[in-house]
Amino acid sequence: MKIVLVGYMASGKSSLGILLADSLGIDFIDLDKAIENQERKTIPEIFSKRGELYFRKKEGEVLNSMLDKDSFVLSTGGGTPCYGRNMEHILVKSTHCIYLKLSIPSLVDRIANELENRPLVKHLSKEELPEFIGKHLFERSFFYNKAGLQINCDGKTIDEVLTEIRELL
Repeated sequence: MKIVLVGYMASGKSSLGILLADSLGIDFIDLDKAIENQERKTIPEIFSKRGELYFRKKEGEVLNSMLDKDSFVLSTGGGTPCYGRNMEHILVKSTHCIYLKLSIPSLVDRIANELENRPLVKHLSKEELPEFIGKHLFERSFFYNKAGLQINCDGKTIDEVLTEIRELL
């Protein structure tokens, strides 16, 4: 089984992915960690030293190599499905693609506490986040909505979301 989790930054893809993979007895892959391991730099370092275009190219390459593996839960970066042919590859090569959907206020609450670790928003104030996230979600929702399964995560615990996904699978 090949399960790919997509959604905006801080939507819980990695946290949920670890638990889902463990409950299914399959490997968990965090795409950002795989990129960091290959590049021997953190994502913020890659963005600052090489730029977003370089990062997106590398992201597509690593994504395709991960999708060729046998059985896994893969947590993507928030922008992964929106660049190149990434979403097409995800849909063709995975068993299930799941969009973890959160409202703008929920995302603002999560992201505001970790701005320094988020290269795309670290320059923003908390007051600027809702507009930025809203615009980003508008642009990205076209790709996220292609996922075969969508889970509304607002107001749910990670265990509730995990249960809902396991029931859908």
